[in-house]
Order: sequence, then C-alpha cells, then structure tokens
Amino acid sequence: MLEKIKQTVDYINNNFKFEPEVGIILGSGLGGLVKEIDIKHVFNYEDIPNFPVSTVEGHSGKLIFGYVNKKRVVAMQGRFHYYEGYTMKEVTFPVRVMKFLGIKTLILSNASGGVNPNFEIGDIMLINDHINLLPSNPLLGQNIKELGPRFLDMHDAYDKDLLKKAKEIAKKHKIKVQEGIYAAVSGPCFETPAEYRYIRNVGADTVGMSTVPEVQVARHMGIPCFAVSIITDLGVDGKIVEISHDEVVEVANNAEPKMTLIIKELIGKL
Repeated sequence: MLEKIKQTVDYINNNFKFEPEVGIILGSGLGGLVKEIDIKHVFNYEDIPNFPVSTVEGHSGKLIFGYVNKKRVVAMQGRFHYYEGYTMKEVTFPVRVMKFLGIKTLILSNASGGVNPNFEIGDIMLINDHINLLPSNPLLGQNIKELGPRFLDMHDAYDKDLLKKAKEIAKKHKIKVQEGIYAAVSGPCFETPAEYRYIRNVGADTVGMSTVPEVQVARHMGIPCFAVSIITDLGVDGKIVEISHDEVVEVANNAEPKMTLIIKELIGKL
C-alpha cells in the first residue's frame, strides 16, 4: 500500500507540483463545483498509476487541481464504488493519495434516498453521522501504522466546526438544509420498500452507496471531514416511486448550485 501511494504521488508531483490544502470528492450529478475551480491541471484517472477507473455514468473520471476561494484544492470528479467490483482499499486509495499530496480537510458530496418522512426530493442534508451497512471495511487486514491507528475511534467522523460553519452559510443565503444520519449500503440495486423501512428503523435519515469508506480512511489518517447529501428520491411509505439513475442525476443537477455555494464559501473559511 505505501509503495503504491508513493508511486502515485510521485507520478502526480513529477507532472504537476502543487500542494493542495483541501480534497473534494464529487458525487453523481454533482460535478458543477468544478466550474468554480480556477483549474491549473487535470489528470484523467486512466493515466494515473494505481488509480481505478470510474465506470458510472455521471462520474467523468478526472483529478482536478486548482483554486477555490484562494485555497488550493484537488477534486475528484467521479468517485469509485464498492458495487463497481473494486475492493474497499481500491475505492479509498485516492483519499490516501490526497493525504500524501498534502490535504488537511476532506469535503464529500453524494446523491441519496431520503428515508426521513420530513424530507423532500431536492433537499440538501448536511451529514452529522453515519451507519455503515456495507459488507466490508477499508481498514480490514494488516494495519499500516504510518497511515493510522489499528483501532479507529469514529465518534467525530464529521467535523462539528465545519458543520456549524456550513449551517451559518446556508442561513446567510436562506438555503434550506436538513441535518442527519447517512446509511451506506453496497448497491447497485435501489432499495425495496421493506429495506427503506429497515434503514429508517435503525436510525438513518438517508441512504446511499458511497461516502462512508472514504470518511473511514480519511479519519484513519486524521483528516477532518465534511459531507453533504442531496436527496434525489424518497424511501418513505406513500412517497416511494420507481427511480432510475438518470432521474437521480437530474435531481442532483437541479439542487447542485445551492450545495456548490455552501461548499465554495466553506472552503473560503478554512
């Protein structure tokens, strides 16, 4: 793992020397933040040693370096998922690389299904905790002490100060935001009505197929995390309708400008 990280970091640094302060991972239909980046360099995933390649429509597969609000950022336009057949270590490998490139904060976004009956399609939810229902964990196996501790405390998975700042930004711009718990499942099937009820009953407000592994690995390396979810469909009794990936991307695209505004200003406050 360490040798692979070093190889990848060396390739990036040899082609473009730039020490980012903030890492950003953009979810399905949520690539609009890229328009706010003063782009200095772009790598295609397929050109980066040891990087997986995103296979999901709506995930373009680019590692972007530049500035947002005068802060140096590296953004993943397109993430990797367990359901694509990658191992959890492959899914989270780019987070390891971003740490070794220099990031001090990680910001994540995703599209998800709301199971809280108070939520509506298009709502923005700031994530304050998660429930890991994935069948694996990126920290399984031999622990590499240079990366982080063997047993990871996750009581502060989502940084409270970043969450507070994001709520203040949303209030200033009169953007309605929800706050709640994200449950991660493997996918790629969308949930059955019974599964939606189960996820709600175990304490989640929304459910998706990403984010948790990246947060686990970021926290393993001591990186503070902020994550935001756009509710693209509802798993609430009486509101459940047939859903497709195209519809998820469409709703995400419509709500994305408000999310982008919050993230852009949050980066400026780091």
